[in-house]
Amino acid sequence: MIAAMLATSALPVTPSAPQFDRALIERYELNGPRYTSYPTAPHFRTDFGEAEFRAAVRASNEDPIPHPLSLYVHVPFCPSPCFYCGCTRIITRDASKPVAYVDRLVREASLLAPLFDRDREVIQLHFGGGTPNVLDEPSFDYLMSALGHHFSLSHAPSREFGIEVDPRLATPGDIARFARLGFNRLSLGIQDFDPDVQRAVNRVQGVAETQALLEAARAHGFRSTSVDLIYGLPLQTEQRFADTLDRVVAMRPGRIVTYAYAHLPERFPAQRRIDRHELPDAATRLGLLELAVERLCAAGYVYIGMDHFALPEDDLALAQAAGTLQRNFQGYSTHARTDLVALGMSSISHVGASFSQNARDLKSYEAAIDAGHLPVCRGLALDADDLIRADVIQQLMCNDAVDVRRIESQHRIDFASYFREALDKLAEMAADGLVSLSPTHIRVHARGRLLLRNVAMCFDRYLGRGLPAALRYSKTV
Repeated sequence: MIAAMLATSALPVTPSAPQFDRALIERYELNGPRYTSYPTAPHFRTDFGEAEFRAAVRASNEDPIPHPLSLYVHVPFCPSPCFYCGCTRIITRDASKPVAYVDRLVREASLLAPLFDRDREVIQLHFGGGTPNVLDEPSFDYLMSALGHHFSLSHAPSREFGIEVDPRLATPGDIARFARLGFNRLSLGIQDFDPDVQRAVNRVQGVAETQALLEAARAHGFRSTSVDLIYGLPLQTEQRFADTLDRVVAMRPGRIVTYAYAHLPERFPAQRRIDRHELPDAATRLGLLELAVERLCAAGYVYIGMDHFALPEDDLALAQAAGTLQRNFQGYSTHARTDLVALGMSSISHVGASFSQNARDLKSYEAAIDAGHLPVCRGLALDADDLIRADVIQQLMCNDAVDVRRIESQHRIDFASYFREALDKLAEMAADGLVSLSPTHIRVHARGRLLLRNVAMCFDRYLGRGLPAALRYSKTV
């Protein structure tokens, strides 16, 4: 069956726009990983701790060409709950909690940074959450000063220093302050501009205040701006979502991310505040996705993959064209071939051939830092098979293609033999026009781009282990 599907194929020079085929998507829709890592987080082990993390850092320092660093800082605090949210966050209006948390972040940085060779420059920095802009100005200044002291923060024009901002808690003056601190990428949460939808998810914000922040970012020299939308929220209709898309396109952010809402109230208690009867049905939900793809591509945005769109001149689209796009716990980002070092509760690092996650509750995180320990609670040392499959999945997710000969050369395998089972699964997808297979390449076609997670799942040997996929992962579309 494999041999019958092998045909001459070449890697695409630029990704094609996705083709929306409702019947095909409905047939392939299932639950599966988003592949921000491989293996995915549910397979991390508790026997991987601080000692194993330190060993992974030592090994990464000894690499003949040590990778630069990507630094992630998790700020979990939010003043009020957004009912759709599935992030690790703490709802509080107690101003003392973020101040105490910053002090521990600084102490964590003082423990982490000496493990890495000083010449390993931080070329990427990202503040996520939660709501990072809940930090007051003195706390933020102190934290940035400490990070600059402990790590070698890049000053190169090509660096990417980003921050997620809640527009309801920010002013143009805040954006100017972030620029002075070295930030050059801004990410704003919108989700939906319709007032009824906003009230249903407890996140009411205006169009004008959001636009003012985007304009301030451009005025202060930010390299990139990004906004987040969500489809599948309560009370959403195609007309309401079309109005939101029109308003967002008019603002012209460099990147637009259109997440699918995953209703998992058994895992995320805040979602129990959402009336499930107000959620769009399956047909409407797919209609919202189709609308987003059509409107954004027609407006000149490049479909990067999964849920990401970018203007052709944005760094994300340029990185994809240059082959330096990567997919990690921040989604799609620039600067491939970096080691991801994460600070804060629940944050996940990817150093060398390892993943490691910090304590996922604030009390445990604080206790580890106060005892002078790195707060690693679980992780995974990747074996040779993990590295091979991670490489293949990363190529698929970032390039919509796999260079078979490069995989064979780099990992010293015979691709057809090693991945016989995966290729059999892909042959069925090839028959539906999702992919094409050749001795040198696997290529995802326009019909398959919205089903990229399904394609990647063919190479995942962990699927089926542990809890059912429906309890761990969202729908693939």
